[in-house]
Amino acid sequence: MEKIQLEPKIVFDCFAEVNKIPRPSNKEEKMMAFLMDFGQKLGLETLQDETGNVLIRKPATPGYEDLETTVVQSHMDMVCEKVAGLEFDFENDAIQTYVDGEWMKAKGTTLGADDGIGVAMQMALLADDTIVHGPIECLFTRAEETSLGGASGIKPGFMTGKYLLNLDSEDEGEIFISCAGGANTQAFFDVKKEAAPADSYFFKVQVQGLVGGHSGDDIEKKRANANKLLARVLYKFMDYGVRLADIQSGGLHNAIPRDGYAVCCVPMKYKEQVRADLNVMAAEFEQEYFVTEENMQFELGSQPAQDEVIDKQTSDNLIKALVGVPNGVFAMSQDIPNFVETSSNLASVRLNGNVIRISTMQRSNLTSKRLNACDIVRSVFDLAGARTETNTGYPGWFLNPKSPLLQIAVDAYERLFGKKPVVRAIHAGLECGLFSEKYPEMDMVSFGPTLRGVHSPDEKLLIPTVKMVWDHLQEVLKNIPKKA
Repeated sequence: MEKIQLEPKIVFDCFAEVNKIPRPSNKEEKMMAFLMDFGQKLGLETLQDETGNVLIRKPATPGYEDLETTVVQSHMDMVCEKVAGLEFDFENDAIQTYVDGEWMKAKGTTLGADDGIGVAMQMALLADDTIVHGPIECLFTRAEETSLGGASGIKPGFMTGKYLLNLDSEDEGEIFISCAGGANTQAFFDVKKEAAPADSYFFKVQVQGLVGGHSGDDIEKKRANANKLLARVLYKFMDYGVRLADIQSGGLHNAIPRDGYAVCCVPMKYKEQVRADLNVMAAEFEQEYFVTEENMQFELGSQPAQDEVIDKQTSDNLIKALVGVPNGVFAMSQDIPNFVETSSNLASVRLNGNVIRISTMQRSNLTSKRLNACDIVRSVFDLAGARTETNTGYPGWFLNPKSPLLQIAVDAYERLFGKKPVVRAIHAGLECGLFSEKYPEMDMVSFGPTLRGVHSPDEKLLIPTVKMVWDHLQEVLKNIPKKA
């Protein structure tokens, strides 16, 4: 099979440079320094705000000075997930990429194309003086994946553009004009340690190999949640008086959990029964998710006896709450066909010291529905005796049906590819929601190349779509309206 060419070369060269720079969310200092140096070496006005966002301004192509200023925006941070057992330091190691057919992937980690490929397109735009455009401002925000902290911290006046092109979407041929708002709800169980019951069998029960994915964009794709499956197993083991010694399950707040484990004990007489029950439940789970979870695995292995376990009341309350808390799609849109309106993701359950922390995330395109989803989740954990809190969250981005920029983007796509793009909303958070609060007159759209498996080590980038988006971006930029 002929090896696919990485075109446009300038974009993929920039992406290779981006992937050399460690950039975990909230630890983007190396990426900030890289971008500041990049802009300054090009002789362009390069700024950084108090939050850490970087803005690089490039003057218009001669003859296009009368066009309105356009902001081209992406986020510099990435989700840092890796396969179990892989030794990889996201704060120091470069992402190792490879090509598999038409896809670019990473070796055992997230690829970082969310949103490193957007960053690469901005860098190419700034470096290539043959591209026709009016005045542009390339904005690189930080902490998008954890808190939208960069967009949240940006102040009015930092950007001066009338139009904004967000390069953080994941389906080529689709133009996004609305997104969900989100909030994080956490629950905390205070743990008391007790002496382990005598004559106990200690074991570790583990689920792994799930697909996972983005807790917004993939929430309706019928994938299993590792925390929910583990909770069902533990609930069954309550028949035998199971006691928890440790639980570490799930990962990032905005990722559907792929794996997790609990260390438990039961009376020795039930040693074989828990193993037999797990085999039965594993077969049931495989039947429930036979389409979406082909690599699901369950393991139960003996563990050394421990002196202490979590007190029985907390252990029982935690397990019941994890079984009872809603997860997945809450409601579909009233007016957009086949579009998720409201959802919740049970993201992680972790014992640290004497506290078990449960992290969840609620999303909705309607603020009232998001608040209600947070209340539903909190009420379950409140009833179980946990302390709960919900952060202020971030707003959704509401549809502008009279958007001139949308029409420009649609017309540009039709000219290039001879077909209409899909115009839609997304059930994930985009920074456009926060921009719209501080820049209410700014007209925005979002588009990008095709990505799959984002927020997981299965993340991959469909190579041919990069050139399509690159061409589309240039076509939009040279058709921005003139200043009034």
